Amino acid sequence: MGVCRSCGGPLPGREGKRGRVSLYCSAACRQRAYRGRQGAGGDARELIERIGRRVRGLAPELPEPFYHEVTGLAGDVGRLRRIAQTAYQAALGSTSVPRPEAPATGAIDPGATGAASGTTGPGTADGGGRAQAVPEDVTDRDVTEPAGVPGAGAPEPESVTDAGVMEWEGDDGVADLMRDGDEWEFASLAEPYRGELRVHCYRMVGSYDDAEDLVQEALLKAWRSRDGFEGRASFRAWLYKIATNVCLDFLRRNSRRPARYTPVPGMEHGDGEPPVRITWLQPYPDRMLAEVVSPEAGPESLVVARETLELVFLAAIQHLPPRQRAVLILRDVLECPAARTAELLDMSVASVNSALQRARAALRERMPERRGEWGPSAETSPEEMEILRRYMAAAVAGDTSMMARMLAEDVVLTMPPNPYWFTSRDAVMTLLARTFDPASPEWFGRWRHLPTRANGRPAVAGYVQRPGTRVYRAQNIDVLRVVDGRIAEITTFEPHLLPAFGLPLTLPGEAG
Repeated sequence: MGVCRSCGGPLPGREGKRGRVSLYCSAACRQRAYRGRQGAGGDARELIERIGRRVRGLAPELPEPFYHEVTGLAGDVGRLRRIAQTAYQAALGSTSVPRPEAPATGAIDPGATGAASGTTGPGTADGGGRAQAVPEDVTDRDVTEPAGVPGAGAPEPESVTDAGVMEWEGDDGVADLMRDGDEWEFASLAEPYRGELRVHCYRMVGSYDDAEDLVQEALLKAWRSRDGFEGRASFRAWLYKIATNVCLDFLRRNSRRPARYTPVPGMEHGDGEPPVRITWLQPYPDRMLAEVVSPEAGPESLVVARETLELVFLAAIQHLPPRQRAVLILRDVLECPAARTAELLDMSVASVNSALQRARAALRERMPERRGEWGPSAETSPEEMEILRRYMAAAVAGDTSMMARMLAEDVVLTMPPNPYWFTSRDAVMTLLARTFDPASPEWFGRWRHLPTRANGRPAVAGYVQRPGTRVYRAQNIDVLRVVDGRIAEITTFEPHLLPAFGLPLTLPGEAG
């Protein structure tokens, strides 16, 4: 039998349970361990003192250690900001704490120069349809990484909890802390769970932006109803109940269903079947995957966590009715027991089991039979890295031959939320031939790319320096699916989420 890492007492038995190992015997021990962990940042005053010490110790004359210290400092400041935000919202009784505005990305009107001119994709522009003025007098001083944007800067390991490792049983240790504490105490208790709650909301709704808003709403609801938490369920289970119901309310208010793409006049789509269009689908940064499950959870749990963030899986579960979706995520992804799931969703155990069977059957119809066609990897493989390198090089050079050699014959390119879609190599290359050609009226300018990862897939952030400007502006995020050494699918997203990937919205341009 294992031993609790906090109090040294025996861990609860796990006979017949698979894949996951508890680290603490109770929620209270887990919370004490969280607070005692270096870098946890659970206590705001201790975090402020640590930030002060780090600032006083900065040595700009030593570039490498200076960089690492500033990176760590950014993480501490980000953690303090989130704790302060949660406490402020609790004190204010509102989720209306304003977010900093992200810089304009320089998107153009899709209808400005022809049917396909505003599309996004490999070497194409943001198709958001929001006309933006491109300043002509940008200097290097103006090219900065956006400060204070949620998700910007270094990854935030302090949000890592024992997601998936923690049990769902009750414990009154946190209930006592909540009864005796103020909004700062609540913020310190709730903040460790923000990351996994965001992932849970993301799975439920398929949108990073919506998930961020729903987590804020859930934490505010938790603060308002804190007196009702008695410890019969774990603090984590209580938060999941609130977050799940917030998501269900959101889905009821925003009735939206996936539908097939329809032809766009004047656009060559290819001979393949129109893909499913999910206008609200957004990418999730791999760098935040640590918030889903801790390394101690075991390889099986890590695989489940990654696969259930894959775009193919997320697109498939968007077809499920909201309550079936919630049951599937709680039971099969989070391994919440049937009885606890029933309690969280105010359902009977029989209803939970019935909903789960229907959800599994519907999901099997939507998912590819071959796991290799959708199962993500833990990190970019050498083969994927080489394809990523060539993909970026082809776009920068405007080399259509190089790009065509990388694409599968039946490659699919979609651009949510935009209506543009392509289902063959020939159709994709027809688009790119125009946007890669400097003599074409649809040429956008010079391209630069930064590699990243999203939803367990290799991805690239694309930046364009338009003629007459001196800055590269973010244009898109391309998420690639590689099968048998070729790009089988490209999903192109709008660029405003780049700060969540730790990437800037602008890069220094080139003269001339």
